[in-house]
Amino acid sequence: MTFAATILTLYPEMFPGPLGHSIAGRALADGKWACETVQIRDFAIDKHRTVDDTPAGGGAGMVLKCDVLARALDSVILPGTGRGTSVAGGGAPSAVPDVRVTDHPHLPLHLPADGPPPRSGEDRPILAMTPRGKPITQARIRELAAGPGVVLICGRFEGFDERLFEARPDIEQVSLADIVLSGGEMAALTLLDACIRLIPGVMGAALSGAEESFEHGLLEYPHYTRPQTWEGRTIPEVLRSGDHARIAAWRKQRSEYDTRSRRPDLWERHEGARVQPASGARRKTKEPDQ
Repeated sequence: MTFAATILTLYPEMFPGPLGHSIAGRALADGKWACETVQIRDFAIDKHRTVDDTPAGGGAGMVLKCDVLARALDSVILPGTGRGTSVAGGGAPSAVPDVRVTDHPHLPLHLPADGPPPRSGEDRPILAMTPRGKPITQARIRELAAGPGVVLICGRFEGFDERLFEARPDIEQVSLADIVLSGGEMAALTLLDACIRLIPGVMGAALSGAEESFEHGLLEYPHYTRPQTWEGRTIPEVLRSGDHARIAAWRKQRSEYDTRSRRPDLWERHEGARVQPASGARRKTKEPDQ
């Protein structure tokens, strides 16, 4: 099964971008995932192809219009209404035959009064990239990577008209981090990269994604490699001991220590998920021996 990514964006030329190189690029060329872009502006129906307007109530910036976004999204989830550019197998983009939005018999020109249209077999989750969304987690990435693909909507300007989410409640609003970007494209690229590397056969080693930060609610332990001594700093002795049990214990302890000291928020969630002593006392983690 090919992981199919469809991205709704005002800048389709940004895709696949860096995902056309390295591990993700090889996987794209091998057909392990596919990338299709949909130009949101193609679904504006005025002569200026307007996709944004001033915010109701006043304020700075512009807001993406809900009617234009809904038409673009419906072109993906309704049969026979798609238009976009697909990139697969590492070849040149192939354009879907152009269809004037206003002439298409199946493309709704306005939000339907009785709610969103049927999904018509489209079973990929729909994610809108917005700083107002729920922070994406590695657990959610694993769920997405195990599925048929994803539809991503890239925000711009001041964001989305909220009525889009009211009319299309199956849209999942997600945030990359507590930061604000110029648009959702960079966040979408990052999310896709996180998914693609987990697709079976993409990474060389089967266990490459098993012992990493966030996989078990903790930061990953630190890594070292040759030279053994560099600028007076030596690889910890335990990692040179050849004792796999000691190494595993050290890595676990170091993972817990680093999480507790660097990401107390992660540590609190991790500790909260574990069975606590009857006294309710928290176990302290000492710094691992070198």
